[in-house]
Amino acid sequence: MLGPEERRLRSTQPATARRALPKRRRLSAFLGAACATVLATTLLSATASASAGASPGERQSPVAPPKSVTAAASATETAAANPPAARQSIAAGKTIGYFTNWGVYQRNYHVKNVETSGSAAKLTHINYAFGNVQGGRCTVGDSYADYEKAYTADQSVDGQADTWDQPLRGNFNQLLKLKKKHPGLKVLWSFGGWTWSGGFGEAARNPQAFAESCYNLVNDSRWAGLFDGIDIDWEYPNACGLTCDTSGRDAFANVLKALRAKFSGKLVTAAITADASSGGKMDATDYKAAAQYVDWYLPMTYDYFGAWDAQGPTAPHSPLSSYQGIPKNGFNTEATIAKLKGLGVPSGKLLYGLGFYGRGWSGVTQSVPGGTASGPAPGKYEQGIEDYKDLKTRCPATGKVGGTAYAYCGNQWWSYDTPETIGTKGSWAAQQGLGGTFFWELSGDTANGELIKAIK
Repeated sequence: MLGPEERRLRSTQPATARRALPKRRRLSAFLGAACATVLATTLLSATASASAGASPGERQSPVAPPKSVTAAASATETAAANPPAARQSIAAGKTIGYFTNWGVYQRNYHVKNVETSGSAAKLTHINYAFGNVQGGRCTVGDSYADYEKAYTADQSVDGQADTWDQPLRGNFNQLLKLKKKHPGLKVLWSFGGWTWSGGFGEAARNPQAFAESCYNLVNDSRWAGLFDGIDIDWEYPNACGLTCDTSGRDAFANVLKALRAKFSGKLVTAAITADASSGGKMDATDYKAAAQYVDWYLPMTYDYFGAWDAQGPTAPHSPLSSYQGIPKNGFNTEATIAKLKGLGVPSGKLLYGLGFYGRGWSGVTQSVPGGTASGPAPGKYEQGIEDYKDLKTRCPATGKVGGTAYAYCGNQWWSYDTPETIGTKGSWAAQQGLGGTFFWELSGDTANGELIKAIK
């Protein structure tokens, strides 16, 4: 989601996604292959994410000089190795993964990979990222990837090749095939994200018309039976993300109210800011009022810190808890969930987020958090970010702080979650009575689904 920013478009600014990363340039079937690299780069900046700066997901605010956290890191490692007794299962119920439409290009990650990795068997829901928001309406984000791209037999979920004249191809057809193999699996279409949230302000001026357009698109007869609901990734209502929104404190609730009324019997969910700082993004919108209209919230509890602050201080992008020397108060999962619960949002409507990637700096001279840096570490797709599947061997974890892992190799400093820290976070989430887990995003995991399988 991201999450802050794609989460959602992840680049040297936080994503998602969720988050994130990406999100976003329309491709035609004719230009699809030629534009793949450009599209993937643009999309990656955002998910499907928390932020750097005023709140998770942004990347511009200055931070105070850090203190040494050697002792804190050691204490956290000890606590992680001996977590308090908790229920064996992670938070009850839901395991939700984001699937990015641009992933079929440079990343070469397809719906079939969700099946062959074993991820499909673990998922309860897939959030398909992203649709666009334009002219006050929900619109298709990438028609080529979504429903035009032809798949060969070896690329297809069921081993059957697409034909030239079939009415539906692309990811949508492959997801229908995946749902046939896993009848309990639900798919939601996620709209917005870091790059495409600028359109929500216009949508908020006529929520009913917006909801009508979304309903008609999500339930288009060409992909009948695919989507079980809609996920809104507005970064951020009445606050700043890639652009600044001035829709007012009630706009988010008004939009979700209209969607809830239109999507009767369908799921309505929303990825939201994880910024729990005083006067931050969570204070700019009435998330309590909006909560009554959603089935659940997905607070983007990742991308709290990253190399958009090029000189550091180094800090984990997805800390579970605070620690001595953390650069900003309210930028950790415990604080995010506590603030939302304090607003009156029920625990069962809150999921917690994981990033299946790491964020890192280069030019770092100390192994523990709080060091200075010369800039973002190199990454396969963009600077400052790398998939877990690559980092686990490229720069293995060397310590833990705040309930997550970090790694120091050469002059690079990275933070990311491992199967072990996912287990720790899951035990905490179960104690909190949360509704489940979500992550940005599926292509960051190993080919055998190492991270998703750590979610019990």
